[in-house]
Amino acid sequence: MKKLLLLFMMLTISNQLFAQEIAVSGIVTDDSGLPLPGATVFIKGTQTGTTIDFDGKYEIKAQQGQKLVFSYVGYKTKEVTVGSSSRIDVKLKTSTELSEVVVMAHGRKSYSNNYRSQERKIRRQQRRDARRAKRNKNSSQVLQGQTTEVTINSNYQQPGQQITLRGRASLNGNIHNSNSSITNTESYKEINENIFKRTALVPLSTFSIDVDKASYSNIRRMINNGQEIPVDAVKIEEMINYFNYDYVQPTDEHPFAVQTELGTTPWNSQTKLLKIGLQGKEIPLAETPPSNFTFLIDISGSMSSQNKLPLLVAAFKLMVDKLRPEDKVAIVVYAGAAGLVLKPTSGDKKNKIRNALNKLSAGGSTAGGQGIELAYKIASENFVKDGNNRVILATDGDFNVGNTSVGDMETLIEEKRKTGVFLSVLGFGYGNYKDDKLEALAAKGNGNHAYIDTMQEANKIFGQEFGGTLYTIAKDVKLQLEFNPTIVQGYRLIGYENRLLADEDFKDDEKDAGELGSGHTVTALYEIIPVGAKTNYLKEVDSLKYTKTEITKSSYSNELLTVKLRYKKPTEDTSIELKEVVANTLTENLSSDFNFTAAVALYGMQLKSSKYHNNTNLETVLTLAEQGRGKDSNGYRAEFIRLVSSTK
Repeated sequence: MKKLLLLFMMLTISNQLFAQEIAVSGIVTDDSGLPLPGATVFIKGTQTGTTIDFDGKYEIKAQQGQKLVFSYVGYKTKEVTVGSSSRIDVKLKTSTELSEVVVMAHGRKSYSNNYRSQERKIRRQQRRDARRAKRNKNSSQVLQGQTTEVTINSNYQQPGQQITLRGRASLNGNIHNSNSSITNTESYKEINENIFKRTALVPLSTFSIDVDKASYSNIRRMINNGQEIPVDAVKIEEMINYFNYDYVQPTDEHPFAVQTELGTTPWNSQTKLLKIGLQGKEIPLAETPPSNFTFLIDISGSMSSQNKLPLLVAAFKLMVDKLRPEDKVAIVVYAGAAGLVLKPTSGDKKNKIRNALNKLSAGGSTAGGQGIELAYKIASENFVKDGNNRVILATDGDFNVGNTSVGDMETLIEEKRKTGVFLSVLGFGYGNYKDDKLEALAAKGNGNHAYIDTMQEANKIFGQEFGGTLYTIAKDVKLQLEFNPTIVQGYRLIGYENRLLADEDFKDDEKDAGELGSGHTVTALYEIIPVGAKTNYLKEVDSLKYTKTEITKSSYSNELLTVKLRYKKPTEDTSIELKEVVANTLTENLSSDFNFTAAVALYGMQLKSSKYHNNTNLETVLTLAEQGRGKDSNGYRAEFIRLVSSTK
């Protein structure tokens, strides 16, 4: 009897220990069958989980009997028990609790239950850290009370060598930031919205292109966390340029093609909306020249959060997978000082590069200036003539040692730009994110700026758009529009407030402007007031005494405007000019891209409480976005529609 009982107990324990684990996969959609990219699935009661990809697909290993929890912002959470089938498809229903996400451009701050939960988790973690440090106070393995400086400065470390950082370490080797706080110190450059200009007085409009996309992914993060959106975080041109459009590839010797559409403004029947699109030439990765990359990684204490350094390392590994044998990578890090942790290494030694990334941990102050100096030094020493030379900075922008102001950073980068090394800036994290500094660095460094909030975004930047992110086909790209005063009474550029140029800067080759990457699209919108239209947007101006302002009919009676563009080849210093005339004719059969860009622009204006959105509501945005959804093979436009819906 005892033997039978013992055998029964052993079998029971064996079944529990060796419960069958299966790879569960499926698709997560909404009620209409559309995929929900960015949704999450995790095993209940564990930390094991994954994110749904852009096709709505997922795969996770689980044991029979365990429960999978599916969730997405604005939708009801659903639990499914794992059975014998390896296929589990799930439909999530829209939540009726519209207070889940509250977005406000002005006024009192409102947080969702999810955001409050995050705050509570942070506080609980801080209490656990304090108790752990107290328990291990006398342990020789704990650095509590000590401040070990990084002693690398300008001396190079051996590849892969572990760097010791300021902070305190727990027994498991994690370094905890002693200054962790949930106080929001994010900063954004002030934006003064563009106003309507009277064509008779100001016929020229000049600006630099902007391929940055940080604003949209940053706003998406705030919406998903139920946070207030600062007005200056809303950069309409970056929201529009986050999406790809069906523009025609260039067929001549120039690196991009220009295309325009003209229609009635969806939010104002008295005005016209002009869309100008640039399509960069798509260069296959195999045909791009050898790359000399220097990863410049912030490993200071402020980067210790899960959505910072751990996400950063995972993102860079995606890029490593794209490297070729002729490419090389060096890794520079900075905290209280800067150091080289990986000498320039061939792209075919991927494990060596990954191992160097895996050894990074966070702690200490933030000497961003020293890191930039060293990164450019390494990049210049290994410069590839006619190659792709680039520093890729990954940080939250919270510099606090040495020269830390925006002005200091701009001066430093302007000097380094002369080396011919380009700069890409990747922002991470929230709470202390310094968007204004990172935007300035990218603008002055012939570079681009992106914000990575999830692995989905990392995959978009380093996977789908790898060439456009890291290979420049044209630099210092400027646009100048001359409006015909016999047809155009007034005009307004929507967005690009931080990219405006003086009219005389257009021909000045010393004046810096934006870069265009392989396959990149750039879109600009103008709202135009035709002559004779009645509007309150243009104020009366007295007649000029010494300058003639009378408008007379001319031989250009059917020309709405002339678009002029200037650009430089990546390795040259003299610009090339293009010119195109736009006729005063409404486009027949406006494209889905026209409707979608209008939807994004209108949504941005509503978030900013703009005086120009003409009292429209979110239903107008949703209608336009649905009309402009188009093919949407990756689901980005569907995601935009869900974000707008969640802010209703």
